[in-house]
Amino acid sequence: MSFSIEGKDKMSSARAGSFQTDHGVIQTPIFMPVGTAASVKGVHQTELKDEIDADIILGNTYHLYLRPKTDILEQAGGLHKFMSWDRPILTDSGGYQVYSLSNSRKIKEEGVNFKSHIDGSSHFFSPEFSMEIQRKIGADIIMAFDECTPYPCDYNYAKRSMHMTHRWLERCKIYLENNPEKYGFRQFFFPIVQGSTYTDLRKQSAEYVANSGAVGNAIGGLSVGEPAEEMYEMTEVVTSILPEDKPRYLMGVGTPINILENIALGIDMFDCVMPTRNARNGMLFTAHGTMNMRNKKWENDFSPIDPMGHTFVDTLYSKAYLRHLTVSNEYLGKQIASIHNLGFYLWLVREARKHILAGDFSEWKEKMVRQMDNRL
Repeated sequence: MSFSIEGKDKMSSARAGSFQTDHGVIQTPIFMPVGTAASVKGVHQTELKDEIDADIILGNTYHLYLRPKTDILEQAGGLHKFMSWDRPILTDSGGYQVYSLSNSRKIKEEGVNFKSHIDGSSHFFSPEFSMEIQRKIGADIIMAFDECTPYPCDYNYAKRSMHMTHRWLERCKIYLENNPEKYGFRQFFFPIVQGSTYTDLRKQSAEYVANSGAVGNAIGGLSVGEPAEEMYEMTEVVTSILPEDKPRYLMGVGTPINILENIALGIDMFDCVMPTRNARNGMLFTAHGTMNMRNKKWENDFSPIDPMGHTFVDTLYSKAYLRHLTVSNEYLGKQIASIHNLGFYLWLVREARKHILAGDFSEWKEKMVRQMDNRL
């Protein structure tokens, strides 16, 4: 992977960069829409490309393994062909989903036993098996298998978990060295920094990951309920150690404000279900704050959803119409809101990039954080 830094902010650690994959260039900072099961909920692939202009989307190893199943994806020639998406894809390793199944999984050194949320059937993920699945899925960026600790987390548990994650990382690397890509294009491997909210553990893990020689690195376990200030503190600790010349991915984050604050700390890549999940519940994100489309105040507001017009839906439909669809629980309302929110998130990171390159990111970021911290 060729990652180049094209500009830096003078007042923070924000940077603008780009890296090349066989399915296209990813310009950073970037937000990755979450396509858990080969689908970004409520959004067509054509809209992802033509309206939202997503450089890259995310798929989920755990969900794709269970449905449609790995052999189906392999028969299709990989996830890109299966879902008709010709731009980059990142897959997480399944570790977070296994973490979320706390009542139906058992973690041990060999890997994790868990029960499917679909039918209760028993399954086992090891680091090697996670890599095997991700080879067959065929994403451009694949993630190490790790354990994501909860918040709050006992120090000794976090320490044991971190060291096991490091041992799992070595097993992932060995598997990948002995099992090449399947579909004729390069897959790039990112290890994951863990350590809960303990500074000494985060430093240890960041140093271990930095020394692993990967082409990019990720930070996990910082979107599991901890206060935002702890997230920022741990992110700053880790980014001060991870190599500057490689992309940094903060997993599962977050709100628009979280994203801008973490860009300022040196993060390049983000993903989160928030824009689409909140959209399906009627919440819109805008440059001037959040809008609850169920509120009666929008009932006879015939102005555009968002005059800034990040996507075609923002100026095509009115607030009153979207409110009607939302309170009526019409699927179209969820779709319109999802397109708007994803369009806004992609606009936000691209504006951040512009201001980093222009040299005024910090001033712009402070203004945007104030504006977005409003309820309209």
